[in-house]
Amino acid sequence: MNWLGESAIFLAAAVLAALFAKRLGLGSVLGYLLAGMLMGPWGFSLISDVDSILHFAELGVVFLLFIIGLELQPARLWSLRKAVVGLGGAQMIVTAVIISAASYFVGGQSMQIAFVIGAGLSLSSTALAIQTLSEKRQMTTRHGRAAFSLLLFQDLAAIPIIALVPLLALTGEGATWSGVAISVGKIAAVIAVVVLGGHFLLRHVFRIVAATGIREAFTAIALLTVIGTALLVDQVGLSMGLGAFLAGVLLADSEYRHELEAGIEPFKGLLLGLFFIAVGMSVNLGITMERPDKVILMVIALVTFKFAVIYAIGRISGLARSSAGNFAVLTSQGGEFAFVIFAAAGVTGLMNRAVVDELILAVTLSMMVTPLLFFGSDAIFRWRQKNQEPETYELPKDDDPQVIIAGFGRFGQIIGRILQAKRIRFTALEMSTHQVDFVRRFGDRVYYGDATRLDLLRAAGAETAEVFVLAIDDLDRSLRTAEIVAHHFSHMKIFARARNRTHAYALMDTGVTRISRETFLSSVDLGREVLIGLGLPEFEAETAAKKFREFDERRLAEHYGQNHDDDEIVRLAGEWTEELEEMFARDEDEMKI
Repeated sequence: MNWLGESAIFLAAAVLAALFAKRLGLGSVLGYLLAGMLMGPWGFSLISDVDSILHFAELGVVFLLFIIGLELQPARLWSLRKAVVGLGGAQMIVTAVIISAASYFVGGQSMQIAFVIGAGLSLSSTALAIQTLSEKRQMTTRHGRAAFSLLLFQDLAAIPIIALVPLLALTGEGATWSGVAISVGKIAAVIAVVVLGGHFLLRHVFRIVAATGIREAFTAIALLTVIGTALLVDQVGLSMGLGAFLAGVLLADSEYRHELEAGIEPFKGLLLGLFFIAVGMSVNLGITMERPDKVILMVIALVTFKFAVIYAIGRISGLARSSAGNFAVLTSQGGEFAFVIFAAAGVTGLMNRAVVDELILAVTLSMMVTPLLFFGSDAIFRWRQKNQEPETYELPKDDDPQVIIAGFGRFGQIIGRILQAKRIRFTALEMSTHQVDFVRRFGDRVYYGDATRLDLLRAAGAETAEVFVLAIDDLDRSLRTAEIVAHHFSHMKIFARARNRTHAYALMDTGVTRISRETFLSSVDLGREVLIGLGLPEFEAETAAKKFREFDERRLAEHYGQNHDDDEIVRLAGEWTEELEEMFARDEDEMKI
């Protein structure tokens, strides 16, 4: 079969797997793994060259590590430092040490292989756990926050583990100190090039490309950054994911972070799905047929041991029994990074193929039993919490934004400064690269990006934000943004800036009700000052300005729906003027009395 036919099979499998897994509540990761098993040599043998596809599909993990690097903002990590280091560090150290010791003393493995086995099996599935928590709306529960902290630490720890695998292979039999020293020197030089080049060059390149306004060019440079750094570190035997991760970290505090994440996300999701399908294809189900007792024992031992360790850590950290149970079940399986670590150990020759196959099979099956275990654990949790208030954590101070400001010119900046003064978290999006550079020089948090892009809004935190401030000057982009936000993020309150009366009516057509016309309030205020300057008493000037404002806002609402008829607008304008004159005449008479 040619590559086009195989591509069609993979795409069809991805769609069917996602739908099937969603219907059964298993999670997309398990759906992809099952689809791969059915397509592979132990299923219907639809695809023959599994190794080549698995190698290509590793790009999904590369993109995932780039996104993880992008999200590693120092402020966010600092706010979660106790939970992340405490829970995550304790779990990984205890689990990795005990499994490594068992592999070395009982399994008879070398020290290097025992370390890789312990470190790999100590990791849990971030994709499976986070997706389960999101679907069950339990991210803010105590066990949800604990699981997030533990998984964040594991994601960070996976990077050095992946990087260490090739180095451990270098220290195997036949290795010389000079050879190891040369290899380490090459690795250090390449990492230095990535770090220094990324720090001094990447932002300038992105600024130049963004200034062109061509979205395809920006997406292309984002993909080139990820793949280029991955290939660079691959040349010295390091994991491609390490290079992508470093590139992400270097850009984590840049103004292009959200635009990069939005551009990479579709490729990451598709290729990550392909990676899990390829892993499923590579699972050696023959081991299950030959030694089913051994496979079942491995899975039970892994899940039970990790559950016991994580449950104990959860209880020590203060979680109630039901919360600790859910926390332990959610993270007791093997994880997707274990596939990467064990596959890398096999490719470098550190582990033989039989050991790799057994470990991958154990991790895969442990992930498959998690949804069933969590179903039972969650039922117990809900029963215990039936007559109590849900246990929740207050969101970290520097977590997701409460407000998103689209358009950060003079109008948006004033709103941003007010929010900042009250220490309210916000994310600002701006299309002008010149404006972004200027504003960031003064320390304001503003990111380059087009707010009409749904994926960018999601990357900026629209799914959790409470308020959306629409301060875009361009009328067409303002209306498109209003439509997208109203349709996809209906939970957010929209406060919009309108350039004029026509713009206000157009925004009302999209369902926006909280509208501030750009020059209206400032004009009314200046009119009040003019009256005072002419000698009118301050109270009289204040009353006139207030009545005019109330009258005009009432007319704006009353005339909505007739604004598309030009003749009607002319007629209403005449009525508006006459009524306003009558109102002021009445006021003048009242003042004389």
